[in-house]
Amino acid sequence: MFIPGIHIVMWMVANVSYIRRFGFFSIGETLQGIFFPYLILWKIANDENLPALAPTNWASPVEVAKRTNSDHVALFLALPVIGHLVAYVLSFRSKRIGKKSAIKEWGDSIIFALVAASIIRTYVFEPFQIPTGSMEKTLLVGDFLFVNKLAYGPKVPVTPLSFPLVHNTIPWINVKSYLGIETSNYYRLPGFGKVERNDVMVFNYPSGDTAIYDPRVPNGLMGHDYHQVLNSEALWYWFQNMQQTHPEAFQLLQQKSMATNQSLDELILDSLGSDFIQHIDQWRQKARTAIASGVTYSRGGMPEKGLNYIAHYGVIYRPVDKRENYIKRCVALPGDEIEIIRSVLYINGKKAYRAPNQNLAYTISGDPLLERYLTSLGLSQNEGDYVVNANGIEIVYLTDSKLAELKRMSPKSSFNLYLAPQYSDDKSHKPTYSELIRNLDNFPKDFYINNTVSDFTKFRIPKKGAVVELTKDNIAWYRRAITAYEGHKLQEKKDGIYIDGKKATTYKFAMNYYWLMGDNRYNSADSRVWGYVPEDHVVGKASVVWFSKSAFTGIRWDRMFTKIE
Repeated sequence: MFIPGIHIVMWMVANVSYIRRFGFFSIGETLQGIFFPYLILWKIANDENLPALAPTNWASPVEVAKRTNSDHVALFLALPVIGHLVAYVLSFRSKRIGKKSAIKEWGDSIIFALVAASIIRTYVFEPFQIPTGSMEKTLLVGDFLFVNKLAYGPKVPVTPLSFPLVHNTIPWINVKSYLGIETSNYYRLPGFGKVERNDVMVFNYPSGDTAIYDPRVPNGLMGHDYHQVLNSEALWYWFQNMQQTHPEAFQLLQQKSMATNQSLDELILDSLGSDFIQHIDQWRQKARTAIASGVTYSRGGMPEKGLNYIAHYGVIYRPVDKRENYIKRCVALPGDEIEIIRSVLYINGKKAYRAPNQNLAYTISGDPLLERYLTSLGLSQNEGDYVVNANGIEIVYLTDSKLAELKRMSPKSSFNLYLAPQYSDDKSHKPTYSELIRNLDNFPKDFYINNTVSDFTKFRIPKKGAVVELTKDNIAWYRRAITAYEGHKLQEKKDGIYIDGKKATTYKFAMNYYWLMGDNRYNSADSRVWGYVPEDHVVGKASVVWFSKSAFTGIRWDRMFTKIE
């Protein structure tokens, strides 16, 4: 009863057991005992003639029948389907008066097991599976690991009323696993340490507060980054409108694209994109309304990607502790200054730690035997180690050790680090409209801040208690922290910046924030896309890989029970 989150379950168990001793066995009374027992407790307290009954006589069909339907209600709330199967398989009665039947024995065991497992999962460690390749080759798709919640201190559940042993969706029936009728504020119990730079950390996805809900896809989500999808949809709606209102311009641009082999996307955006930039709020609102109604058209957002109509179930809000679990490496701590230059990370002006298995992208040419060499190094196209196009191998993802081996095997090849297009290093370059719009792909998703997967502007990570000056030039870096994470209302007006209705020139942060990146630098949606990770989103430290299985090669025995560095 003293363990946060678990106290809710025990409170329900105690109340239901108590009211049944006074003869309240119906389905309605059982539901009251679980969710709102006060009326029945008032009746018990004020009826002096209400007798306390003896424990259920499981040898009596009459007494068992009184509670059978309500028992199934309790089983449904505790363990849907499985609980009922156990009840029916073991639904025989004891022959001795007062002795528990097998169903009662098993029911007590199930409740105890659920409570114990919930305590361990919530406060000690939790199993986690690597779903994507963002941490390759440090962690592989198909790795199963334990997350140590005691490392930084376990979080008290924000939404304690939830289905046990699942995260945010009940499997098979695809419904929310939690109720929002009782919530608590963020609180973290003491742990054995604190977050350190370069820890491999599991956290709740910061951009997952609003998600597009579609139970037909994994985890019930279509495009985890709702804000990225929103920008793409806004661009798509703008494009459709401009195509209808400027048909002659579109025709000329299409002809120019065919004649010059230039991208039609860039030609359209460079010619007409100023209108999208000026009216972005209008198109975002149109996209927001359509997505909420259950419709998206183009997840890519660009005209050349064509029509991609998808009907779904609209948007869903996720509380902090029920947002998707992600795993990345914490490369910067609160107050650190960070910069990325040509895929080299700098922390406080110095080159950052480079994980031994960090993957970078390279273009390689000059050797027809390249794919044979890659195979001999244990690299596979199926595992995403390299990309092949019509002209051969386009991109190869390599750790430092694999790169050195490949250079020895193919000394005549040309090796070049792949760098995403960036214009901000050329001060004389005036960005085109397509370049400005492309800036929405990376944090802070602002037209006039040019960040890419391989180059990032120098900035400082927010720290609890730190005070920053707010200007129209830097507010983009702090918008989401001020509003989504710290719960304030932000308005940007011509005469200045307003927070909660008051004009503000400075802001004091209420939480610490972290910067996390995947070791597979070019295939990782991380802080470069959605920004800071607030301290209340931190789940725990990834500690041990206890099992690993590849969809292509089977069980990886060499990774069993390996420590995560």
